[in-house]
This record gives sequence, C-alpha cells and structure tokens, in this order.
Amino acid sequence: MTQISEIKTPPQLETFIDLPWRIYSGDRNWVPALKKDVRCILDYEHHPFWNHARGTLFLAEKDGRFVGRISAQVDDNYNQLWNEKLGSFGFFECPDDQEVANALFDAAAGWVRNHDMTVLRGPMSPSSNDEWGFLTEGFDRPPVLMMPYNPPYYLKLAENYGLKKAKDLLAFIKYARTPMPQRFVNLAEKLRRNPRIAVRPINMKDLSNEMVIIRELYNASWQKNWGFSPMTDKEMDLLAEQLRKFAQPGMVLLAFYDGKPAGLAITLPDMNQVLRRLNGKLGLLGILKFLYYRRKIAGARALVFGFKKEYRRLGLPVLLFYETEKFMRSKGYQWCELSWNLEDNRLINDFDLALGGEVYKRYRVVEKPL
Repeated sequence: MTQISEIKTPPQLETFIDLPWRIYSGDRNWVPALKKDVRCILDYEHHPFWNHARGTLFLAEKDGRFVGRISAQVDDNYNQLWNEKLGSFGFFECPDDQEVANALFDAAAGWVRNHDMTVLRGPMSPSSNDEWGFLTEGFDRPPVLMMPYNPPYYLKLAENYGLKKAKDLLAFIKYARTPMPQRFVNLAEKLRRNPRIAVRPINMKDLSNEMVIIRELYNASWQKNWGFSPMTDKEMDLLAEQLRKFAQPGMVLLAFYDGKPAGLAITLPDMNQVLRRLNGKLGLLGILKFLYYRRKIAGARALVFGFKKEYRRLGLPVLLFYETEKFMRSKGYQWCELSWNLEDNRLINDFDLALGGEVYKRYRVVEKPL
C-alpha cells in the first residue's frame, strides 16, 4: 500500500531532493542536478517563480521506504495570459510501479483541483521555462543543459493513469562537421552588409540593461506559442546570474533593425558535461572538477532563439545562427542541440532541418481534464 505525504519539514525536503539517486542508480546517461540548485527552485519564499505561482511537494512511501515524488503547482501568470485554469505536476520520479504512480498523480491532481483548476498538465519542473515533458525518444545519450531525462517507462505510467498527449517537443542536433548550406552563408553575408541591421554580443559589463532588452524580446517572441509562460523582471535577474556564470558573449547575440531590438539568440555551453561528474555536490573537490572539465565541454545548447513578429521575414535567424556557429567553431565546439521546438512549429523545424540539423530526441507533455 502506497502512502502519500505532503512535505512540511526540511528533512522531508532533503528526502525529496535525494530521491532521484535511488531511481537512476547505475544509469550512465543520467545527469544529477546540483542539489543546491534544486533547493533554490523549490524555495517557495525566495525563488521569483513563486511570486506568481503556488505549489507543494509530495513523497510516496511503500514497504517502509520512500520510493517516489511529485510536485503540484499553479502558475497564475500563465493562467492570466491564456485565460485557463491549468494546474501542473513536475519533479516526477517513480519506480516502475503503477500503484505508486497513480498515488502520486492523484495527489497532484487533488491539490490543483482544490485550487479550482480544471486541467492537470506536465511534467513541468516547475514551468515551461524550465525542464518540460517526458523524454520519449533519445535515451541513448545524456540530456543537455536544462533538458529533462527519465526512464522509458515514465510515459507508460502517465498514460495508464489517463494522462494523454498534449504536445510533443523536438530536440535537433547540428554537428560542426555539417556545414551550413551555401545559400544561408550567402544570405548571412548579405545581411551583414545591410546598414539597417546590427548584430552584437551581449555586454556582460552592463548586464542589467541588457536584460531589459532580452526580456522585451523573449516575451514578445514567444507570447503566442503554446504553453508559453512570461518571465518577470526578477526571473530575468535570475537568468542574468546564469548568463554571468556560464555564458560566452559570442554565443549570446542581440539583433537590431534601425536601432530597435529585433531578435536574440542565447546559446550556452552544455554544462551537463561537467555536472555529470559532480554527483550533485559542489564542494572544494567539486569546484576543482568544475574548473577542469569546463574546459573540455564539446557541445552546447541553443536555448533561446526568438524574433519579434515584424522582423521575422528579414532573414535574421540565418544571420544569428551563422554568427553563433562561426564563434563556436573558433572555440572548438563539435555539436549544438537546438531545443526545444514545438512539434507543429513548421517554420522553426524546417529551418533547423535546412541548417543541417536532425531530430534526435523527443519529449511529450501530457494532460488530463479534472
């Protein structure tokens, strides 16, 4: 018999954070998150996401040991934007045991229903701006930065509970050995000569003002995309801290047309190649490992690639990718993941294919009416 408990104490929270080590023991492709980062995002009092959201955490216990976990949350900014009553689940971890899974899903569904929501969707950990979806294809390689990973049976557990497909998300991979098509190179060079267009790296010394531009472009570029949740100033401040720690300016580009912000591209080194060696901890030895293995990162993730609607037909995506890839080649990067893309966003999917990318991972977001 599975027992569900809602987390109320610090020791329970630590059990919640530690639980993935039981699920993924022996899985060579799993990348443990830094425990301090998980504590940060689950800090309901201080993390900026919870300024416009509510949530709770549950643990599942069976045969005297904790075996599963799940979160439940309501993002008020999302619901206000889309005029929905959506609740979500996330941070789902579970053995291949339908009874445990059903108990966890029941707990999340009951909580969001009690908050007057009419649909349960997920996994979101905790929103679409973070890890989103169950991995359904591409289990043979580790996940890249901020992308989810899970055992293959997770989707089966969700579907058996009654959660059905809402949308698939695609991840493309582009290898350095695959050159950009010559027509794209020619277009990029032509756009570089256009005096009305300017592209520059982010100014890390003036990051506070740069983030004003990034927030404007980010929210304007994605506001009509399915599942989009706008980011607040404080959430952008947190993103700025991540950029300050990990970004290379030549991989974070801003595009302007007649001096007005038109588009941006944020590509980050795949820090998961370092995190997988730290086992969730960043003590003195972890810091030394971080500094050593950071120099050996071979890949990156194109995390943000967006343009204001009025500038989307100017060819700016080609120009920004051209400039980004040129910089990455100069630094010895061997591949770049382009993710995530909505499965029905033909414009960006066709573009990534035309660049020489190929779909190599797929994720599924599921939902259920309550």
